[in-house]
Amino acid sequence: MKLSLLRNACGSLRVHPGSRVGGSSQRCLPGAPANRLLMIRAASSSSSGGTNPKLAVHFGKRSRKEDGSECDSSLSEVVQSTKEAMVALQRRNPSVQPSLAIIQAGEEDSLLEINKKMAGKIGLNITQICLAKECSEDEIVEEVLKLNEDPRVHGVYLHLPLASLTSRVLDTLKPEKDIDGISDLNMGRLVRGDLSKGFVSPIASAVLNLLEKHDAPLEGKTVLLVGGEGTLGLALQCLIERSGMVALKSNWSSDSLQRQVMEADAVVLLGAGNIDVPSTWFRPGTAVIRCEPILETDAYGIETSSKSGLGYLTAAYRTQNVVHSCSRWIQEQQYRPWRLRSLRLQPLTPVPSDIEISRAQVPKPVDQLAAEIGLLPEELEAYGRSKAKVRLSLLDRLQSQPDGKYVLVAGITPTPLGEGKSTVTIGLVQALSAHLKLNSFACLRQPSQGPTFGVKGGAAGGGYAQVIPMEEFNLHLTGDIHAITAANNLVAAAIDARMLHEATQSDKALFNRLVPSVNGERRFSPIQISRLHRLGINKTDPASLTPQEVSTFVRLDLDPSKITWQRVVDTNDRFLRKITVGQASTEKGQIRETGFDIAVASEIMAILALADSLEDMRNRLARMVVGTSRSGQPVTTEDLGVSGALAVLMKDAIKPTLMQTLEGTPVFVHAGPFANIAHGNSSVLADKLALKLVGQDGFVVTEAGFGADIGMEKFFNIKCRASGLRPNVVVLVSTVRALKMHGGGPSVSAGAPLPKEYIDENLSLVADGCRSNLRKQIQIAHLFGVPVVVALNVFKTDTQAEIDLVCQIAKECGASDAVPCHHWAQGGRGSIELAQAVNEATSRPSNFQFLYNPEMPTAEKIRTIAQKVYGADDIELSAAAKAKIDYYNQQGYGSLPICMAKTHLSLSHMPDKKGAPTGFVLPIRDVRASVGGGFIYPLVGTMSTMPGLPTRPCFYDIDLDPVTEEITGLF
Repeated sequence: MKLSLLRNACGSLRVHPGSRVGGSSQRCLPGAPANRLLMIRAASSSSSGGTNPKLAVHFGKRSRKEDGSECDSSLSEVVQSTKEAMVALQRRNPSVQPSLAIIQAGEEDSLLEINKKMAGKIGLNITQICLAKECSEDEIVEEVLKLNEDPRVHGVYLHLPLASLTSRVLDTLKPEKDIDGISDLNMGRLVRGDLSKGFVSPIASAVLNLLEKHDAPLEGKTVLLVGGEGTLGLALQCLIERSGMVALKSNWSSDSLQRQVMEADAVVLLGAGNIDVPSTWFRPGTAVIRCEPILETDAYGIETSSKSGLGYLTAAYRTQNVVHSCSRWIQEQQYRPWRLRSLRLQPLTPVPSDIEISRAQVPKPVDQLAAEIGLLPEELEAYGRSKAKVRLSLLDRLQSQPDGKYVLVAGITPTPLGEGKSTVTIGLVQALSAHLKLNSFACLRQPSQGPTFGVKGGAAGGGYAQVIPMEEFNLHLTGDIHAITAANNLVAAAIDARMLHEATQSDKALFNRLVPSVNGERRFSPIQISRLHRLGINKTDPASLTPQEVSTFVRLDLDPSKITWQRVVDTNDRFLRKITVGQASTEKGQIRETGFDIAVASEIMAILALADSLEDMRNRLARMVVGTSRSGQPVTTEDLGVSGALAVLMKDAIKPTLMQTLEGTPVFVHAGPFANIAHGNSSVLADKLALKLVGQDGFVVTEAGFGADIGMEKFFNIKCRASGLRPNVVVLVSTVRALKMHGGGPSVSAGAPLPKEYIDENLSLVADGCRSNLRKQIQIAHLFGVPVVVALNVFKTDTQAEIDLVCQIAKECGASDAVPCHHWAQGGRGSIELAQAVNEATSRPSNFQFLYNPEMPTAEKIRTIAQKVYGADDIELSAAAKAKIDYYNQQGYGSLPICMAKTHLSLSHMPDKKGAPTGFVLPIRDVRASVGGGFIYPLVGTMSTMPGLPTRPCFYDIDLDPVTEEITGLF
């Protein structure tokens, strides 16, 4: 029998532009007899990442024809099983196409031909990336990082010299895309015997296949591995032993090598180089495989048929790994059951300060929390150790996942004594997840720096129902409010700059500057073309505009007295409520009065809270009206040319921030508008993401600002209308002390001792408060067809008789249930009864309905809210309000929902009127439009959009230890 030498080229398939895929040059050369053994030498890829080993395989007493048939048989089996896996995969996911990326040094296309042909048989996509032959480690890492993050690529094959496969390169490659099994993690999985996630070297699999197809079964026989301390040798040893053979190792310098070879039933020669093993060393019938890593073209230049050799078998196993990788990736994209590990609480008595409690609990790393609730690593953008942004791609991944149950936490009309909506929200999700083992998510608003350093303090909850770390929650967080401030003030700067330039330049000068000539060519930007279209000018060549069209295009002609846009800052700064700008000599007399709002009052904050995608946010930002032209036309940020820049500033802010409670349950913190001057709810996107993550039987508990008449009404009529989401139940938060005030209790002053009515038992005041304000707030929720559970936030001064009375009257007033809550002192354990009541209430049908049809006249929508929600007899529109309503109707804004700007301290417009006032007429002094936000907001009485600092602000107590960097004084 003649000895034949065979060489196959390994390769790629679909290539990047500029790269080449060529055929392999193959020819057969006769060899000398070799002890009646057939030797096949094949160049293919090694397990150490794409070097091409020379393989010599001795198949005992087989003819060359028989050997080829055996190789064909093995190849056919692997190809067939891979095809079947591919068909099954695409039957379930027709839009998914498995894809292999090959990174190689140089453009040696002949080495890619086998992989190209094999991928064609299976139906894979392959991308070939050709780096310079002497490419650097940094260049390789850069390409690997790109492929790691490309969801279209399911396998990466590093066809590189061994010297290029450094630890850094291997550590960079994601193990789930390492289809050649060369990363440390995949090698470790192989050694441990856990192949459920890892991959085995294709060349090792091919060699094992040939060993198993030997003449005589090798099970229980001895296979000698000579040389090779690398990954290929280790992979082969593991596979051989797992297949029932005995693997022995030797090295080339061993004195007993000849004896070991002669005693072996099969020999695998690794890293042999130019060393030849005499054929007389091998017993007849011994299977011999020679693996010698090489990169240069085989000097023999052998041709062979398209179906012969280990090269194709190796390529077949590689494509099989790619299909398996794609299948695993698809599985990873599916909804993942939670594996939440709650954190233990050990409540102390008396209860320490909020910051002491927060600091005593060590939060889980945010990536661990994310994994526990089914987030993928690529969906997380960490900001330090304990908080992270979550990418909106999650919505696409889980689009077919049913939503969980939707719970809104609202409150009775707030009092200076505090009701604790945030603590109830947090205590409820701690009870649901940590104690009842039901998936739950809290969705909270981001606190403003104004209250944090002003009067109210932080908004992370309190006691043993907090979001942690509370310092990070209350201070900056991930910078969303700063992004809003920057975007808002960019608009303000654009307005004043545009007015200055229009006032001091001719039409021609303005046009030349707005549409400058660059390299002799003048072009409109996309945003300018959009403005031209809105003006009815369907031209794209700047030279084709008439003088009149040029004038119309370049002049916004803003009326300084009708600019509605103000600057913002996230600090309570009363002296910025009214300011004068343009006083510098460089502003050329463009002086006007304006002012500042607090940052969270910006329309951009409302847009952040209501947008349901990046595109929706971009469109809303473009629709924002900043003022009116002298001809009476609204001027938008799109007209100013700034809307695209605003979207860029807000691109990260649109992603909710993931944090956790004291008991390790997940929280989304996002958006933070005030409910008295805006709609007062956390973001639509946070709720939507959370509803997907909790699963069909889970709970999302979101919070509305202030009382049910303010935050809840706007949640239903504005947020639910914009999002399409429908709540299952309302949790209405109340306290005995607040009910006493609504029942006629005396006023309280900050810093003064509480009157005895709020400390001692007083059932009469409690009953009066329940039958006035609490009853009215329950009735408001029922207007929308949603069941109500009353959560009584218990304070240590409350008596059992008072607690029982509140729960009894609440049920008499129509609440599904009413339960006391002790989460402040006990954490989630103190809200188990509330969690059970909410769980039961959500199992009942909810007949949700909106309060009004948006097509109703604007005045009628306002009247409906005033009468049905506030209890007013009627409304009184000022002349300015009537004129504004007529103007907005003319501009096409009449069908927008209503966002009342009204005091939160009373159901009426009179802050001192507690309980449930009646017999009043609600005065509407003005009406404004938040076109980007998507609502009309009537102004009821005088509403300040810039709070002021008190005599003794919170910042007196806030400080930093310069040694430990610990913050003190936050609450």
